[in-house]
Amino acid sequence: MSEGPAPGGYRDVDRGGPPDLDDRGIGAGDGPRPTLDGYDAGDTGRGGVTRARRFWSQRRVPAALAALILLGATGLLLYDIAAVRAGHQAMYWRRALVGQLARRPLEDVWILVAAAVATALGLWLLALALTPGLRRLLPMRRESVPVRAGLDREAAELALRDRAMEVSGVRSARVRLRRSRAKVNAAAHFRALDQVRADLERALDDGIGELGLDRRPSLTVRVHRPAKKG
Repeated sequence: MSEGPAPGGYRDVDRGGPPDLDDRGIGAGDGPRPTLDGYDAGDTGRGGVTRARRFWSQRRVPAALAALILLGATGLLLYDIAAVRAGHQAMYWRRALVGQLARRPLEDVWILVAAAVATALGLWLLALALTPGLRRLLPMRRESVPVRAGLDREAAELALRDRAMEVSGVRSARVRLRRSRAKVNAAAHFRALDQVRADLERALDDGIGELGLDRRPSLTVRVHRPAKKG
């Protein structure tokens, strides 16, 4: 028996009864389920929690700049070719460029510099196309498939810093959080450093767990005495 529609268009189906059919006549458990933003609904980890991957940046500015540059260069070249076909002389920049390429050898410094710049630009564009970006947004656990959540890196660092400041003996703390590692540098003005470090590790370990991140970062804690003034 169906228990009614669930969020995202899926239905919860009892194991003992026949599956419900959607508007297309397809059973809820038949075949691969649709994806949401590139995430397969069946890609679940431990405890049935769907794995969350990094958010992809749309990168509107690099895409717009690349499109404008290519559009301008292509339009200018097509205009010059059409002008030559119509009986006019080619533009000066194209005649000068052809002359320079005909006279300069491949090992010329300017040829190598231009090739290096073009290669670096191409690699940069490939890196933008193949990497997610948005490193300041940490993905959180996906306990419900249609819902995606992220936590701002600065907000997570501030939450861990507040946890560290609650530990007795901590005077100041600096937190650097990455997707796979959390580094905490704290200054203790009283109590033994080993005791402060142990309390910090316990408090920050609990704090990291409460952040609800999909990938739990490893914790590194350093405790030192503050420098004396004067």
